Amino acid sequence: MPVQKIRLGMVGGGKGSMIGDIHRIGATRSGSFELVAGALSSTKERSDASAAAAGIAPERSYASFDEMAAAEAARPDGIEAVAILTPNALHAPAVEAFARNGVHIICEKPMTGDLAQAQSVAATVTAANVAFVLAHSYTAFAMVRRAREIIAAGTLGDIRTIHSSYLQDGRVAYDNDPAATNWHLDPASSGIAGTLADVGSHAFHITTWLTGLTLEAVSADLSAFGIHNKLDNDGNALLRFKGGAKGNLSCSQMAIGKGNGFAFFIYGSKASLGWSVENPNQLHLTLAGKASETLTPDAAELAELAHFEAQGFGTFAPYASAFARLYTDAASLIRGQSITTPAPDLAQGLAVMQFIDAAVRSSANGASWVKVG
Repeated sequence: MPVQKIRLGMVGGGKGSMIGDIHRIGATRSGSFELVAGALSSTKERSDASAAAAGIAPERSYASFDEMAAAEAARPDGIEAVAILTPNALHAPAVEAFARNGVHIICEKPMTGDLAQAQSVAATVTAANVAFVLAHSYTAFAMVRRAREIIAAGTLGDIRTIHSSYLQDGRVAYDNDPAATNWHLDPASSGIAGTLADVGSHAFHITTWLTGLTLEAVSADLSAFGIHNKLDNDGNALLRFKGGAKGNLSCSQMAIGKGNGFAFFIYGSKASLGWSVENPNQLHLTLAGKASETLTPDAAELAELAHFEAQGFGTFAPYASAFARLYTDAASLIRGQSITTPAPDLAQGLAVMQFIDAAVRSSANGASWVKVG
């Protein structure tokens, strides 16, 4: 007998939203969710158009997440889980509105717009006892998961240094254009950070998710180039982890020629690992004194990629495949089942926000060292 699908709602991610499309693809491909409700855009008219395109019934298309949370809670067939895909500063009120009604949460990164919001969300979600999965999708890439397994097995020995970077050119188009508008440029929508929150959050999260290390202190230098300078669009940070490991992190959305350049390199006392999203199916492992070897996906992972490649995703296939894995894991957690690889959770979301908060304070004080937590 087939398992009943989890009734899913979505806030944000309407028509024309890349992140909305990829969440819907992941939810559908997981085979565990049915999208039945949404407050998909900032106006009712746009929400209704987006809902119709997504196959949502008109009466379950809402003008706001508050209206949606109340209406769905009153229905006997109301949503059981919700994907929050709004601008960062709206994550907290949206998450809390649904969590208080017992709805499980899948939330885009970073968890919130600032640390105070993150602390509030952590308290609310914990009290509600609902599942919470943060969409740090790179943790669901096949070879990134392989890297975590290798590190957990002790192959690298003691972790000594971690280098992570996320370089894009996505904000170059706004440079010196007074008419440019984007919610990422506005602190009221993005929160206390810009690029640091948008892609730097991935670059930091991967360091602790892979290694299990805890950040102790950060020294950061954030920049805002061009005329849209309310929030950072380029940054560098030095990291100190408990136990003695060190790290450095670079993030930029002003890196001309870099479409999506996320990478990490981890060096231990016995070996090193390196991975880049530009070659996502290759993980480079080098044991001390030996030639580097390139690890690639296994048969099951290749079959999953082949599914998306056959649908015309091309080089986007690993990304779509990762979201399918993320939603599969979310479904297992919602159903009270165990998962093999830990999904990004509430504690990790809070740790990312502690890093962002400390980095912003450090940069404002001349890149001074700031303790975390």
